[in-house]
Amino acid sequence: MDQQQLLHISKQHMWLPFTQMSDYEKDPLIIESGEGVHLKDIEGNEYLDAYSSLWLNVHGHRKKEIDEAIKKQVDKISHSTLLGAANVPSILLAKKIIDLAPERLTRVFYSDSGATSVEISIKMAYQYWQNVGQPHKKKFVTLRNGYHGDTVGTMSVGSIDIYHRVYNSLLFDSIVVPYPNVYHHPSDDEKVVCEQSLTELGEIFKNHHDEIAGMTVESIMQGAGGMNVMPNGYLKGVEQLCRKYNILLIVDEVATGFGRTGKMFAVEHENVQPDMMTLAKGISGGYLPIAATLTSEEIYQAFYADFKEGKTFYHGHSYTGNQLGCAAALANLEIFEKENLVKQAEEKSEWLANQLQEIAKLEHVGDVRKLGLMCGIELVKNKETKEAFPWDERVGYQATLKMRKLGMLTRPLGDVIVFMPPLSATYEELAEMLTILRKGIEQVTEEVGEKVNV
Repeated sequence: MDQQQLLHISKQHMWLPFTQMSDYEKDPLIIESGEGVHLKDIEGNEYLDAYSSLWLNVHGHRKKEIDEAIKKQVDKISHSTLLGAANVPSILLAKKIIDLAPERLTRVFYSDSGATSVEISIKMAYQYWQNVGQPHKKKFVTLRNGYHGDTVGTMSVGSIDIYHRVYNSLLFDSIVVPYPNVYHHPSDDEKVVCEQSLTELGEIFKNHHDEIAGMTVESIMQGAGGMNVMPNGYLKGVEQLCRKYNILLIVDEVATGFGRTGKMFAVEHENVQPDMMTLAKGISGGYLPIAATLTSEEIYQAFYADFKEGKTFYHGHSYTGNQLGCAAALANLEIFEKENLVKQAEEKSEWLANQLQEIAKLEHVGDVRKLGLMCGIELVKNKETKEAFPWDERVGYQATLKMRKLGMLTRPLGDVIVFMPPLSATYEELAEMLTILRKGIEQVTEEVGEKVNV
């Protein structure tokens, strides 16, 4: 099928996620292949993958070891249900994950996406309290601008107005607390922000702990809410408050897990031991849809009983524990060990921090937020006052279109540009990405600035 036919069909029948299709029709893109950190479209144009194909890809595309692991598994079996029957790769992967995870976590419940892994944690937490005789603990606490997925439950514990407001009548009520955002706080002081935020959270826990089942929190860095980094000590403080008030701590490591932050899991930066931890994205190296919800033994035991007691966890997905996904994940983790990838990510993070200092000096860059190889560059109209560009100018979106023309793909979060390359990217490839990032920002903000000032 030729290029024009593919474009026509994509416009006629496709409905893309998180995409206004009128935008897609103006600037369509169809990816045909990939190699390393590069993607190629149907017209033969190559692009650097500067957002890891939506934060998933770890080792680059067409990683030989993962390709071969999947092919080898196909020759045995591609899928059998996990409902009432385990399979070999799922067992091996569960052991591997638990060996890597915080020691408090001992059990693995599989699913197929980040949203499902969080949805499961919500249902588990809700039922846990019923199973242990405290059915009044039903509410959840979450952070402003938090994002945990797009199912009804995960939206209910999310708090991004533009994503969720149209569905408000579908959602259950959560207690939303402000995010400790240093850049947008009047003090601009990390310690002050941390202390104030924990004090406020402590008051909510003190007054409502008898009705709170759990708190959901992205691990140290918010993703879709704007690439916001917590002040040092905040997540540890949340853990301590949850322990004090008998509230389950549910840490979302979907985006931050598997080396993204310079640690295997972001909780390691502050030695946090969650009651539940959710994983997806990088778990299979960005190859196949697989996710996991990890829990403590205490939570697991609250469901373990004679069938007649009614404590069974009635939840499952068709492709839960899929053999191909588990085989890819096992190969992925073997590469982490063989190539010492977490250490590499830590070293690249230090190098990247120095390089981003130049980006931070640009006239319309208000803030550069980074944790490991997860970066957000916030564009502003006025650097001194932090005044935003007019919303309808879509500066972030225009900047990413410019970057596409220059040979690099990423996506914006409003006027925050996401920069999240595969962990395998070389220093030369990272430097090339940064050059395009800078050019895209400079060219678009200059054009928009001239337009706004006319």
